[in-house]
Amino acid sequence: MPTLPAVTTIAQTIQLSLAPVFMLAAIGQLLNVLAGRLARVIDRARALEMMIHKIDDGPDRLRHKWELRLLDRRMSIINAALFLAVSSAVMACVVIAGLFIANIFKIHIGTWIASAFILAVCLLILCLTAFMVEVRISLRAIHVRKEILNG
Repeated sequence: MPTLPAVTTIAQTIQLSLAPVFMLAAIGQLLNVLAGRLARVIDRARALEMMIHKIDDGPDRLRHKWELRLLDRRMSIINAALFLAVSSAVMACVVIAGLFIANIFKIHIGTWIASAFILAVCLLILCLTAFMVEVRISLRAIHVRKEILNG
């Protein structure tokens, strides 16, 4: 009959899994922020698409087209950031599951678990970098036009 792991061993595994669990909580919040930003960008793009058909050729039409290109780029970057965040969360889950599997079945996969955690952190870094790039791009569209300020 196989022996079951002691409660203390499970408690130690739970303690080891706290860092990836906190990481999952942070990624969840980040996903919420990214999804909100994506929704706002999509709403703005739809509004501009409706407006652009009502404007004749001129500076306003050019500005709307410029902003639509910017919004399209932002959507792509946010989608990439979402993919990276979800991938990071999946790897954090793999780490947590790996810790318990290694403990319960007494297998030595510490190197694999460490590698999975490093990958999760690297994916999170890439996600945050994409988020930072998207925020910087968004700042281009919110400046007040000089012709309005000077007029």
